[in-house]
Amino acid sequence: MNTIMRKSVLGLAGLAFAGGVVGGPIAAHNTQSVDARPVAVLQADKPAVDKAKLIPHGVQGEQSHIDLNDEQIANVKAIIAATKKSGLDERAAVISIATSLQESKLENLGHLGDANDHDSLGLFQQRPSSGWGTPEQITDPEYSTMAFLKGLKQVDGWQDMPLTEAAQTVQVSAYPDAYAQWEQQAADLVAQYWNS
Repeated sequence: MNTIMRKSVLGLAGLAFAGGVVGGPIAAHNTQSVDARPVAVLQADKPAVDKAKLIPHGVQGEQSHIDLNDEQIANVKAIIAATKKSGLDERAAVISIATSLQESKLENLGHLGDANDHDSLGLFQQRPSSGWGTPEQITDPEYSTMAFLKGLKQVDGWQDMPLTEAAQTVQVSAYPDAYAQWEQQAADLVAQYWNS
């Protein structure tokens, strides 16, 4: 080992020893109690979602919330996966999930008989008779989300619109303002599952 390298190694060892002597006894006599409650652990490989981008206009109106079962959470994850596959961002996922919360409560609905709204099916209550696809396609969560997102991409400036306006432009609902009530829950779901 050359002389410069040896001096560097010995110097680092000396600093480590000095730090242990100074830090050791002080640390050993620390009498402050430690809060033993569990803390959230963030994984370094999964960056947090920028929550400001999820709701850029703030929520509009009173917000609704429902508890989700495993099937509904699986549909949330399917919507997020399809959004990523389509190359769109978290805001598009928020709009998609809020739309599905309004249309089907995130349930992949088949034909409901007399309770059916015309021939509306799936997560987004899309209609085969309106050109959204076949019943089999519309009841496939990936397909129905991709179809919704294709419509969203065709809306000029959807990124800068309030959620309810963007969703209504795609869905053409009889209740255009109803989508807004789901924005907070949709944003919370995207924040929770986008990087999972």
